[in-house]
Amino acid sequence: MRGARVLVVLFFLATSSTAFAATKAIKFSRLVDGIGGVFTNAVVIVEDDRVQSIASGNAPIPSGAEVIDLSRYTGIPGLIDAHTHITYYWDGITTPRYEPPRHPAVTVVLALENAQKALEAGVTTIRNLNAADGTDLAMRDLINMGKMIGPRMFVSGPGIRITRSTAPPAPVGIMVDGVDGVIHAVRQVIASGADWVKLFGSTGGFDDVTGFQTFTFEEMKAAVDASHLLGKKIAIHSYGPSGARDAIRAGADSLEHATDMDDQTIAEMVNRKIYYVPTIDHNQYYVENADNVHHFPPGAKERLLDYIQRNFETAKKAYQAGAHMIVGSDAVYNGWGLNMRELDWFVKMGMTPGQALKAATIEPAAMLGMEKSLGAVAPGFYADIVAVEGDPLANISAVSRRENIRWVMKSGRVVVDKTRATGPSLLLTFLVADTELQTSDSTTFPSITSSRPRLTIPTNRPNGGEVGVLGTASAPRLLENRP
Repeated sequence: MRGARVLVVLFFLATSSTAFAATKAIKFSRLVDGIGGVFTNAVVIVEDDRVQSIASGNAPIPSGAEVIDLSRYTGIPGLIDAHTHITYYWDGITTPRYEPPRHPAVTVVLALENAQKALEAGVTTIRNLNAADGTDLAMRDLINMGKMIGPRMFVSGPGIRITRSTAPPAPVGIMVDGVDGVIHAVRQVIASGADWVKLFGSTGGFDDVTGFQTFTFEEMKAAVDASHLLGKKIAIHSYGPSGARDAIRAGADSLEHATDMDDQTIAEMVNRKIYYVPTIDHNQYYVENADNVHHFPPGAKERLLDYIQRNFETAKKAYQAGAHMIVGSDAVYNGWGLNMRELDWFVKMGMTPGQALKAATIEPAAMLGMEKSLGAVAPGFYADIVAVEGDPLANISAVSRRENIRWVMKSGRVVVDKTRATGPSLLLTFLVADTELQTSDSTTFPSITSSRPRLTIPTNRPNGGEVGVLGTASAPRLLENRP
């Protein structure tokens, strides 16, 4: 028996041998490709991590290809959530933002639960805006290396803020003041390896909906210019209208949250082709969790509900004026998995379901500079594909409700499979140690000495059998032998 080296965290899809096949042929009843095409009885050929071809009807299937029959479902592009906070993890016990300090490595591991929930909601790419201690950069790199499974990540590292109180709940970010301080912070963020820069142009967040402008126009302009000089884009957060106005004047690449913008500000945003990420639903999430999770003070829900209505009306006005609207959930804590509820608001403001779907696919792909690789099911694009129950062009709930997400592929690898009648369908986290365990199909697996219950999971091996795991029913750990 061979010894196994200790690994950190790996993932394995226990129920699908298709996860590793180089060539796959995927059959859908219909495929909405994200760029205007709808294919009936579609066959998508995937080679490694890219889409090779799409055809309708009785299309030829390459010899040796793994056939994945999803003919009960509609295929759509992998979804993009353009505003998230993946490292904001809730343990179900403490009050969010008041949890005890954690080592950055612990934060990364805990955040994998959020990553899995994103995939289960059909989200294969996220833009993460604000994280401490390089945790988002670490997750991005580990996912890109194939050592973790999660959505593709574009990250900002820590956001840039003005000096403020550090009393609990302590803010995440770099605190600076003045043009020189802002320029230094931008360079620091980019030097750390961030893909984007995030600047907090106003107060606002969680139960605070005040929206007072923080950085001056001159400071915002310095941040924008410093970001662009180094080839990076910048997102500016502003709950209120004055911060939004100056963010647009300064030339931000995307504007987050903004409410109560006047017609002139919206017209300037449209003229400059600045992307607008209104994040309407995240405050609805706060209303729903104000009492039992976040323990907000009295009056918070009423203030949030008022802000939601103003936020929606501003977004509706911007959409009608021709703004580039982008879906962003602002997902935090137990809001992960609800990432696409924002689509319901987009339809409510007047979009067709097809237009709303583009706001979560090809539009954010363009914002990320990835319009030739993400946001569509098309030859040469990454094979990020989602199977949904229902017709997303008739009813957006086929996408916005996570229970309708049945199967997810990211970069040619199956990462979620809820199409099976029995057995586990989602990813399992596991750790590998130097001891071993014998499974019922005589395959040797390392084991970890533990007093916790031992579970078994059926596999798809030709000779049957089970994989031994340790852990709990809610968080099993698959143990696989590694040389």
